[in-house]
Amino acid sequence: MVHADASNFAEGITKDEAYEQLLMLAEGLFTGQRNWGGVDLMRGVAIGFYVLDISSLRPQLILGPFQGKVACQTILFGQGVCGTAAESKTTQLVKDVEQFPGHIACDGDSKSEIVVPIVVKAADGQSKVVAIIDVDCAELNGFDEVDKKYLEQLAQLLSSSCDW
Repeated sequence: MVHADASNFAEGITKDEAYEQLLMLAEGLFTGQRNWGGVDLMRGVAIGFYVLDISSLRPQLILGPFQGKVACQTILFGQGVCGTAAESKTTQLVKDVEQFPGHIACDGDSKSEIVVPIVVKAADGQSKVVAIIDVDCAELNGFDEVDKKYLEQLAQLLSSSCDW
């Protein structure tokens, strides 16, 4: 069953099928483009993108395209789920946000969360986080390894298809 009740996906498809449709749609939208705007890909899902704030002296993320309830405007690397994903360059799959040390509660209805970093190779050859994908759920255990797998594929597609 697809997670979001108000998603664009047809009824009766599996989560895998929904993500495969999402990735195919994203790939088609990015063909011949170097700009990104993937938020419309998941209409009806509480999703946000935070991007690297290149104007800040401290490594931090600033809110990019998002849909859903109120969202934090800036998040320092290492703070909360988003900042932890950015600093560690690893996906954070949080079954219960109340159990995550230092969780930043921008939306009090959020119970679980998955945050996936978008990583590119910098000019010096080092990997660098340029943005993160942040998806919230109003239910505990709202995300699993299937979500992780496909959202990481979306992050990789965004990393390689867009100019950061």
